[in-house]
Amino acid sequence: MTEYLIIIEKAENNYAAYCPDLPGVIATGPTKKETLLLMKEAIEFHLEGLKAERLSIPEPTTTAASVDVSV
Repeated sequence: MTEYLIIIEKAENNYAAYCPDLPGVIATGPTKKETLLLMKEAIEFHLEGLKAERLSIPEPTTTAASVDVSV
């Protein structure tokens, strides 16, 4: 099992997500939960395509962190 970081952004009427380690793999959905599910499916589909074409599967390298700031 491999874990890829995804970024989720709130838009005006939905959520959008992308994976920095897999350029072009994106998903949108009406809720955060639905967007996460769609993103998981999009990543799996993308990786299956890479395997079918006998292309290398990128290793996850992106990490994320949060910091508290005073304003």
